[in-house]
Amino acid sequence: MAASLLVLARMLAASLLRALAPGWIAAAALLGAIVISSASAQSYPVKPIRLVVPYPPGGGADLLARPMAQVLSEKLGQGVVVDNRGGASGMVGADIVVKSPADGYTVLMASSAEVALNVAVYSKMAYNPERDFAPVTQVAFSPLVLVVHPSLPVRNVKEFIALAKKRPGEIGYATAGAGGPHHIAGEWMKLLAKIDIIHVPYKGGGPQLVDLMGGHVHSGFLVLPVVAPHLKSGRLRALAVSSAKRSPAIPEVPTLDESGLQGFDVSQWWGVLVPAGAPRDIIAKLHAELTEIIKLPNIRARMTELGAEPVGSSPEQFGELIRTEIAKYRSVAKQAKIAID
Repeated sequence: MAASLLVLARMLAASLLRALAPGWIAAAALLGAIVISSASAQSYPVKPIRLVVPYPPGGGADLLARPMAQVLSEKLGQGVVVDNRGGASGMVGADIVVKSPADGYTVLMASSAEVALNVAVYSKMAYNPERDFAPVTQVAFSPLVLVVHPSLPVRNVKEFIALAKKRPGEIGYATAGAGGPHHIAGEWMKLLAKIDIIHVPYKGGGPQLVDLMGGHVHSGFLVLPVVAPHLKSGRLRALAVSSAKRSPAIPEVPTLDESGLQGFDVSQWWGVLVPAGAPRDIIAKLHAELTEIIKLPNIRARMTELGAEPVGSSPEQFGELIRTEIAKYRSVAKQAKIAID
């Protein structure tokens, strides 16, 4: 009997509380969620973190990811495992992360391709970068370099444009493949300079570089780490960098913007993202740890060796960069009629 009365009393008390103070219940629920989230962030991580690199080993994203993963593992006290998942211009690895639980244990070391550029050139994608990812930080960026074979009688962008106008449809520019940043850079240059040069796509940067150095194609855009040794040896000649400002690695080489193509800015960049919906406190913890790692002298030196400039932006700044880049590349792709099914 006493037990029955106790149960009845509890039911009446609960009913009264709901009737008199619904706001208290909502506040209590919110407080509970905050406490759980805070506890989650304080204990994170309790198991190894998977850092997905959406390209094969040895590429720019991989070379940046591995030393950072090692230091992050030491700082967090848990393993950080680099998982290379290449394919479809980075979209295979990116899609794996999108479909993973949003708990901070699957992280993407992204490049500009699968997060910003592919949206502009591919008619179909399995994910929406702006909707399906939460930015953590931009790690670094690197310009492309417009180079020519020494046999081409030009020493700057002005002379290159003048020669292209004299020989329309005769000068080729090599890229590492259709739809990538090299392709966007070449087509944007064509639009701004009003020249007719021929796109020569290769299956990767290796074959592109071989044919450029052999003089089988006249010009091309390459990432700085790949081209730097051949500039020093004189086997290739740099005319300009594609970024908005000059590169500290080759400060004597002007930008395309300085060379008369106003507003030109195409860079290869890298950053860390997690699936949308990841707890804010965990994003904040990852951001704090990663930006401290980017400041370390040995990490910065490694990035400089690769021709990359360290960044370490806030999640908000990185998100704004992604939105701006998507809009820019969409505009260029539309004007140049670049579309990949």
